[in-house]
Amino acid sequence: MEWNFPTAGQLAVALRAGEVTSVELTDEAIARIERDDDALNAICVRDFDRARDAARGADQARVRGADRPLLGIPVTVKESYDIAGLPTTWGMPHHRNHVPAEDAVQVSRLKAAGAVVLGKTNVPLGLQDIQSFNEIYGTTNNPWDHRRTSGGSSGGSAAALASGFGALSIGSDLAGSLRTPAHFCGIYAHKPTLGLAPIRGMVPPPGPALPVEHDLAVVGPMARTARDLTLLLDVMAGPDPLTSGAAYHLTLPPARHERLRDFRVLVLDDHPLIPTGSAVREGVHRVADALADGGARVERHSPLLPDLAEAAMLYRQFLFSGSAAHFPVEEHEQLRARAAQLSPDDQSLDAAVLRGMVVSHRDWLRANDRRELHRHGWRRFFAEFDAVVCPITPTPAFPHDHNPDPRRRRIDIDGAEYPYFDQLVWAGLPTMPGLPATAIPAGRSPEGLPVGVQLVGPMFEDRTPLHLAELLEQKIGGFRAPH
Repeated sequence: MEWNFPTAGQLAVALRAGEVTSVELTDEAIARIERDDDALNAICVRDFDRARDAARGADQARVRGADRPLLGIPVTVKESYDIAGLPTTWGMPHHRNHVPAEDAVQVSRLKAAGAVVLGKTNVPLGLQDIQSFNEIYGTTNNPWDHRRTSGGSSGGSAAALASGFGALSIGSDLAGSLRTPAHFCGIYAHKPTLGLAPIRGMVPPPGPALPVEHDLAVVGPMARTARDLTLLLDVMAGPDPLTSGAAYHLTLPPARHERLRDFRVLVLDDHPLIPTGSAVREGVHRVADALADGGARVERHSPLLPDLAEAAMLYRQFLFSGSAAHFPVEEHEQLRARAAQLSPDDQSLDAAVLRGMVVSHRDWLRANDRRELHRHGWRRFFAEFDAVVCPITPTPAFPHDHNPDPRRRRIDIDGAEYPYFDQLVWAGLPTMPGLPATAIPAGRSPEGLPVGVQLVGPMFEDRTPLHLAELLEQKIGGFRAPH
């Protein structure tokens, strides 16, 4: 049997039944990487010797009666996570020799669950792009069309999963970095509720790896099936033992419903600030039709929905205030001068970026007050609905564009050009208030490219969009390997 594409759940069953060993799974995954990854460049740091050692250890542990959630299953890890003895560069050339001495908390949890780490997956420079390329490791290609991006910043992980390089991967998400690569490569990913999974050890080099609380960023699972997302999230979730984990334990509520016909879903395919391309719109409609056919209550409008335009502006402000926080003083002063010239009437996305880069603490707090109002609005919304179905980006995977000035890049939406970073508005819909969102495959574009959508759920009710993803997988199908 070919073992590279079964799900993690299927591999676990086969391992328990003695149908295959972890050494066999690991050797087969390594052989596939060595055969196919030159064309993709998904695995940027290989750790095959230690992986084989871990696989032998997993097989020995199973003989002794051990049965951990991921025991013996080959996985990959995004390059931005610290792994003792391997470089963590975030794609930044001046940190190419940075090698941390200890594992990130999530890597420790993977290993404690028995996973076999094959290596690290490629990222963009500083994790700050919708593509995955950098001067150290080069460009990761989309498995469906090598002329196109696999997405970013977890693009290496998505390409690896779509290509059979391990059954699971862990990534991170600040601006769609889990969901966009999943959408572009035809796999599944889950952006957890903000704060659900600790980030310690996923920090720009040279660190230190402190248990900080992030404003928008999360870490989360990637897989080839919805059920595997839940399997991996259960390993990742729970407070950091260095902080609130000393006092608190996590108990996620169950999914709100077991049957598709009991779900109440709002479907969105239009955003006030950017159009939705026809291929993605069709993907949203395909999911909406499956929901309706399964008996779910499907609505297209609701007065309870928070203002999407204001939400996008707030998201841009929070996103870019963080990215500009460590700019040199001279560059920051230049940005302040440019922002001072903006008209108060300029409420464009570009203006929101510029204002966010130079926002004062007072204005940040005022913006945060607006965010809390949005969170309250979402609580009211989810009293009447269980999930939102909406795009992740307006288009499928776009051609590689390595213009060093991202402000000059453009995204083509059905023949019309739009600023490159404007496509982030859909990613920001759940990110700004900290909601969970599950990315699922929703078909193919006319060119044969994967199209995904996201299922947004209530805060800390991650099992609701995850279970809805499982039900939809049964209804419309899921992952399909690239030809």
